[in-house]
Amino acid sequence: MQAIFAHMSSGTRRRLPIGAELIRGGTHFRVWAPKRTRVDVVIDDRAFALTAEAGGYHSGFVDSAVEGSRYRFRLDGGESFPDPASRYQPDGPHGASQVIDPSTFRWTDGDWRGVSAKRQVLYEIHIGTFTREGTFAAAADELAELAGLGVTALEVMPVAEFPGRFGWGYDGVDLFAPYHGYGTPDDFRAFVNRAHEECLGVILDVVYNHFGPDGNYLRQFSDAYFTPKHVTDWGDAINYDGESSGPVRELALSNARHWISEYHLDGLRLDATDNIYDSSHPHLIEEIGLVAREAAGGGQREIILIGENEAQRAQLFRDRDKGGFGLDMLWNDDFHHTALVAATGKREAYFTDYTGSAQELVSAVKHGFLYQGQRYSWQKHRRGTAAWDIPAHRFVHFIENHDQVANSRDGRRLHELTSPGRHRALTALTLLGPQTPLLFQGQEFGSSAPFLYFADHNAELATLVRKGRAEFLAQFPSMADRKTAASLPDPGDPRTFEQSQLRLEERDHDGGGHRQTYALHRDLIALRQCDPVLSSGEARVDGAVLAADAFVVRFFSGEADRLLVVNLGADLSLSIAPEPLLAPLHRARGWRRLWHSEDPCYGGRGAPHLESETGSWRIPAESATLLAADEE
Repeated sequence: MQAIFAHMSSGTRRRLPIGAELIRGGTHFRVWAPKRTRVDVVIDDRAFALTAEAGGYHSGFVDSAVEGSRYRFRLDGGESFPDPASRYQPDGPHGASQVIDPSTFRWTDGDWRGVSAKRQVLYEIHIGTFTREGTFAAAADELAELAGLGVTALEVMPVAEFPGRFGWGYDGVDLFAPYHGYGTPDDFRAFVNRAHEECLGVILDVVYNHFGPDGNYLRQFSDAYFTPKHVTDWGDAINYDGESSGPVRELALSNARHWISEYHLDGLRLDATDNIYDSSHPHLIEEIGLVAREAAGGGQREIILIGENEAQRAQLFRDRDKGGFGLDMLWNDDFHHTALVAATGKREAYFTDYTGSAQELVSAVKHGFLYQGQRYSWQKHRRGTAAWDIPAHRFVHFIENHDQVANSRDGRRLHELTSPGRHRALTALTLLGPQTPLLFQGQEFGSSAPFLYFADHNAELATLVRKGRAEFLAQFPSMADRKTAASLPDPGDPRTFEQSQLRLEERDHDGGGHRQTYALHRDLIALRQCDPVLSSGEARVDGAVLAADAFVVRFFSGEADRLLVVNLGADLSLSIAPEPLLAPLHRARGWRRLWHSEDPCYGGRGAPHLESETGSWRIPAESATLLAADEE
């Protein structure tokens, strides 16, 4: 047994309360292991005894541990396990942890002031499939292209260490350690630094509702990490409010602080907040927001906190002074669901309560959530809470994301499931609407690559995952029969992962409409960001139904209104137009066209002007048109 200092050097402080941290002259280790009487840190086959503290912690200083040292915690003289707060697992979740020094990376983003919640265009990215290489470094090389498209912030799917060669990242087990297959911690820092050079923010998807089953050694340290009071969709819930929950909360809060401070991230996206169970005050979600903003300098650098909440509880993104948890945004599944029904006509499983009508789309643009307390027949209970007071930009709208693309038999993109005209029109509604738009990687050029569910696990767990995936998709009657279930792509097959990798060269392809789709997204984002009305974020928005499949959205801005006319059905003729939102400004002689989705440069077939000299309207089928007042 080697000698160990039981206390830290005078005048030094840890950045975080747990994990391995380099301190002048060595490394300080601290771990919560209340079910153990003795904990040793093992470095290069040498064991150093840690000192037991009150509350179940064990800590100590090892002068021979340096940056790059590999270590494990040996528990009660028996087996050794990775650090629950490991900063890096170079050989995966079952291997040794590595001492990391976050202070040696040379940041060049000193002038970067972060991102605000307004005027964002988000882009969801999965590092492993965004490029063929599937690394932070390869993804960094594509950031200039995304900035040129008009994207303002990336929403990166989880990168916390998970088992296997590939996965979505939601089975993470080492929350502080970037997945070794994507690169080193400094590779991730370089990715963020490069993004800031391109004026792109980086928001990280984090999972605080469950841990993955493989490589999860938390129970070796304490059974109190989990609670039997609740069960999530993925197993036991994390104990945030029961007996001995303080150190468990500390793990999550330290993790949020770590990503913001040590990686200069511009925000967090909290996955499946419905499964974060906490009766404490303040709620864990509110505390995460507080520590994350503090880690960003307490206002010196702005960050964005986004939540996913299927139950649509507006409390999550209501301001704290109004009794809310203080998140900046929530994903709006309602918009996606009604848009998908409008595009495809399919109403099964959780799409049952949507018709895809003009009324639903107008209501989503005006009010965000469609369900704010009404009965939701699919779940047989009321869903949502009132969100009338929530500004539009705090709802995230999308027509594709990782879940919704993959929740199908073959992971096809929306442009392959609907007509080109409807797809262009719904894209325009998403990118020009007052809510914050989110694109899913490859959507901007009509990617031919599907996005499938993939996860590389050991044989026993892989069988369970394959069965569970089939059972989940069986809620869709079209996928419930045995033959269809047998044809589902195997999540554990490397080919499933490889099929999901983008072919970025398609951005420049004339064939397949890729270049036209890319131009569509580029021009719409430019309108959103440069048009004096749409870019201000201050316009009052109203909408009205013209027919079962047609509607208008008007942006009121004094003497420079904009009118978005959307028709997802057949040609519509209005010989009379008793709808006030169609009326031009008092000094205007009518409307002039700024943009339309049927422009041949997007693959459209051309279209006449909507309003004739006699005042009648002819709105082309499956189209969207943006109009401005034609002043005299």
